[in-house]
Amino acid sequence: MDRIAEMNGGNVQPRSITRTRWYIDDIESATLECDQGRMKTAAQLMRAASSDGVVMGLMSTRTAGLVRLPKRWRGDGEMIKALTGGEYRARAVFDEMCPAAELALLAADGDKLGVGVGQMLTVEGRTHKRLCRLDPEFLVFNWAENQWYYQSVGGMLAITPGDGTWVLHIPGGTLAPWNSGLWRALGRAYIRKDHAALSKDLWEAKLAHPARVATMPLGATDEQGQSWFQAVMAWGKNTVFGMRPGYDVKLLESNGRGADSFRETIAEQNREIMILIAGQTVTTDGGTGFANADIHKSIRSDIIETTGDALAYTVNTQILPAWVVTEFGEEALTAGGVVMEWDVTPPKDRNSEASSLVTTAAAVKTLTEALAPHGVGLDVPALCDRFAVPVTSLAPTADVLASVATNAEKPAQEAAWN
Repeated sequence: MDRIAEMNGGNVQPRSITRTRWYIDDIESATLECDQGRMKTAAQLMRAASSDGVVMGLMSTRTAGLVRLPKRWRGDGEMIKALTGGEYRARAVFDEMCPAAELALLAADGDKLGVGVGQMLTVEGRTHKRLCRLDPEFLVFNWAENQWYYQSVGGMLAITPGDGTWVLHIPGGTLAPWNSGLWRALGRAYIRKDHAALSKDLWEAKLAHPARVATMPLGATDEQGQSWFQAVMAWGKNTVFGMRPGYDVKLLESNGRGADSFRETIAEQNREIMILIAGQTVTTDGGTGFANADIHKSIRSDIIETTGDALAYTVNTQILPAWVVTEFGEEALTAGGVVMEWDVTPPKDRNSEASSLVTTAAAVKTLTEALAPHGVGLDVPALCDRFAVPVTSLAPTADVLASVATNAEKPAQEAAWN
């Protein structure tokens, strides 16, 4: 691949082909093509649909907004520090290795087509590589070999996900992931909307300027008629006609309702696009009928979480392991390595979690004091598990030991008094 890239200015991807006109029949052709393992037409259709303002805006919220959310890390502390940069780097290694723009494009390909592809490029002067998203138009799946290929400028290249060079993002499933993508419904909505918009423009171009109608008396001569019609043809701004009885001029205008069907079609397709990408329309244009005002936020969060989990899985299984082996050796990968995920929890949930922790702490304290006189203790670990309170095992302090001893003596003292 390095040799092919060097011979072609550093690129292995051929020049993308852009189609400017699409028809409903093209969806059927793309479906049959995908079933044969070729993503060409479907990817071209999604690239054209991405030029639509509604698609572009909603998809940027779903993907570009996702990859800029805070990240959560688990694993070896040294690896996490090396990836996040700590206090010695102005920019994290992970952000250099996986630029947000490339991750967003890869996630968008996965959502729309069910599959996306990228390449890890060597950067001179750095030990870590950089992700470069490739156009999925040139992806080919060989059913007989159960193998993905990329049709590069130098021929077919076999894709081995996670080998340090290839990244194959397949949130649509291992086999036939294109069947799980949004591209059929999204492409149909885009094509219908585009045709309706063109028809509306054509209607406006024809009927926005009303026709001029001129009449003359029956007894007028041909010369008088020609002179009269020439005057009407020269009708311009602030034109004044001085007419004798029998002469008349007027405008023949449309009733203005002819374009309503086109507007309704455009509105219907915009709604379908919103439902496809966002899951509903409330977060985009508002709406009524929800008993709980936070329902639309939950739906939006679920979709972002699904996209984020799929993208994090690809990063954790194909990008980070190769980096761990390069920087720390295979033993470090066997020991567990490092994984990440995007924190897609809505801010309001954070407040609820904090309030829940405060309530749980007060309950533990109150129950401990209430149960102590009866010689019964509280199972704090079980309570922490039930309310998802993160805890670690620590040696009890002197104050805790004294409190426990005091509570243990209370039943004996009460018995002695009795």
